[in-house]
Amino acid sequence: MADFGVFTLLTFQYEQYRNSQLFFCRIMKISARSLYALKMMLDLAEHDGAGFVALRDIACRQGISKKYLEQIASHLNRAGLLLTNRGSQGGYKLAKSPDKYTAGYILSITERSIATVELQGINENAKNGQTSNVIFNCICNGLTKVITDYLDSITLQDILDKSREQGTNDYYI
Repeated sequence: MADFGVFTLLTFQYEQYRNSQLFFCRIMKISARSLYALKMMLDLAEHDGAGFVALRDIACRQGISKKYLEQIASHLNRAGLLLTNRGSQGGYKLAKSPDKYTAGYILSITERSIATVELQGINENAKNGQTSNVIFNCICNGLTKVITDYLDSITLQDILDKSREQGTNDYYI
C-alpha cells in the first residue's frame, strides 16, 4: 500500500473471505508537511535556551529542505506557535515553553483535518448496515478516540524527555 507524501503510522487490515470483501482501516495518516512541522517544533524545543535558531541549522540537523521549512515556519508563525527575529542573529523560537504544545495541537494546525481512522471497503456489495461493517466501524471509531486523546496528551517536552531517556536523537511519539 503506497501513499507517496503520506506516512501511515499504523495500518490495520481486516479481511473477510466469506463474502469476498476486503476492508482496511488506515489509522492516523500524517502528511510529510505535518511530520516536518513536528520535527521543526521538536528541534526548536530541544534548542529552546539557545535563543533564535536559523532555519538552515534546523534544515541541516533534520535533513529537510530549507525552502520547505520556510513554508512550514510561515504557517506555524501565522498560527502563533513561533516567534521570529530578522537579521544576522535572526531565526525562530517557540512562542511558549515546550510543555505547552501537544502533538495533537501541532497536527491540528498543519493538517486540514485529522482523519485518524478511515474505513474503506473494496466490495461495493458491502452496505453499512451489515453486522461486520457496524462492528468494524465501532472498532475504528474507538481507535480514533484513543489516538486523538493520546496525541492531545503528549507534549513536545514529553517527546524530548523520552528521546533523552533512550539516549537517542530520534523523536518517538
